[in-house]
Parts: sequence; structure tokens; C-alpha cells
Amino acid sequence: MHSAKKNKRVTSWHLIGAQLAAFRRAAGHTQTSLADRFCVGEDTIASIEQGRRALQADFAAQLDELLDTKGVLRVAVSKVPQKERFPAFVQDFVEYEQEAVTLLWYENQVVPGLLQTEDYARFLFSCLYPPLEEEQREEWVVARIDRQRLLERRPRPMLHFILEESVLRSEIGPPAMRQNQIRRLRESMELPFLGLQIMPMKLPKHAGLAGPVVLLETPDHDHLAYVEAQLTSVLHDDPDTVSVLHQKYGMLRSQALSVENSARLLDDLLGAS
Repeated sequence: MHSAKKNKRVTSWHLIGAQLAAFRRAAGHTQTSLADRFCVGEDTIASIEQGRRALQADFAAQLDELLDTKGVLRVAVSKVPQKERFPAFVQDFVEYEQEAVTLLWYENQVVPGLLQTEDYARFLFSCLYPPLEEEQREEWVVARIDRQRLLERRPRPMLHFILEESVLRSEIGPPAMRQNQIRRLRESMELPFLGLQIMPMKLPKHAGLAGPVVLLETPDHDHLAYVEAQLTSVLHDDPDTVSVLHQKYGMLRSQALSVENSARLLDDLLGAS
């Protein structure tokens, strides 16, 4: 087996979608007539009913009123587990992440999610295209920040991050947001179970040009690797594949600045503000 992708799961969104379909038919509506009533695309209704699209709370309330469902849809949306509020292709990884005993993370575009400030996370989600609705964006922000409870978990996980210097020097986003994010990274380095190294921009070459990767060890001591790209992700559990990525991460650690020099770089960036 070459990936740890699980069988297609039945999520809360599938159940809510099935409820909506049943209520719609009972009220004598087609997907087209319901879409027309709310000035949305028919594919939007279809996606919600198939569980491929989350039903937003305000839309659920409007549907409850039209279909006379006594608030059933709105209550159902409010009870969706927090982990299911992540994009579908991220949910399996988040489940393993929260239970990991060790986690190694190399990132070359943005600050790793576990170390992001709320403002930084909100800014990143605001850059997505097609744009997210504000309510969905805020749900994703809350879900991302909620993941950071891993840093407070007992027993402590062992965490290590490698981050490209170019991410820290990027001028994307408001300056105050960028400085606060750098400050959060520097504060995180004081945690005794967390290591952070910066990959310098002037390095002639290094082993991470193929993109980001997360390596983790489960409580059962299984080793997994998570690789994410545009609208897709793979959670590898094949020992040969995971071993190759561990070798790559080991090389990255040797090529990055030491923890001490990485701290000095963050201090310099904060002092230059």
C-alpha cells in the first residue's frame, strides 16, 4: 500500500446533505427550484446534498424556515465535530497530527499551521481563490487555531520545524502581522519540546526544493508522511516512501541554520522593525 488514505468516510456533512435532500423532496422542491429560491447555483445545492460542500449556518437557518423543518438543519450544522470543519482532504492528517508523539515539518511557502498567529491564518485564508465566504473563512481560522492545543497536550509531543528564511522576509500581508508572526515563532523556540531551524536564503542548493512535507510518529509507533499540494494531499504509510522522506528531512536539518543561529536570525528580524 502506498498511501494511508482511508476509505471514503461518511461525515456529518453527508448526513446533513441527506437530510436536506429528504426535506426538500417532502416540501415538493427540486434542486433547481430550491437554488432559484435562494439565488444560488443548482450545483451548490447538489454539492451540499452529496456531502461535498459544508452547509453554512446562516443558509441552514434560511432552509429551515422555507422547508418548515423546525431548526433541524441549523442544529445539525452546529453539532458538526470540529475536525470535520477542515477541508476534506486535510481531515485524516489532522486526526493523526493531534495524536502524534513526534512531528517533523518542513515548510517553504508559509509558516506551519501549528505555529501561526490568528491574524496570519486569517490572512492566508483570505488569499484563497476562489474566495471563501466570510463565515467559512472564520470557521477555518477557529479550526486551525484549535489544532494548536497540541502544544499544550500531555504527554508532550516532540516537535521540530524547518522554515525557509524567504517566508520570514516576505512582504506579503501587513507589516504588523508579519512581525507578530515572527515574534510568535521566537517565543515558540522557548518550548523545551520544540525545535525550529531556518533554511538560509543564500544556500546554493538544498534538499527541499520538491516542496513541504510533514513526518509523524503515531502512538503505536507507525511512521507516516503527509504531502500536500494544490487541492490534493497524500498520507503515505509505505515504509520505503516514508524512509526516503526521513532521509530528506535529515539532510534538510544538516543544511539549515543551527537552532541557536536560527534564534539569532529571528531576533535580528524583530530588532530591525
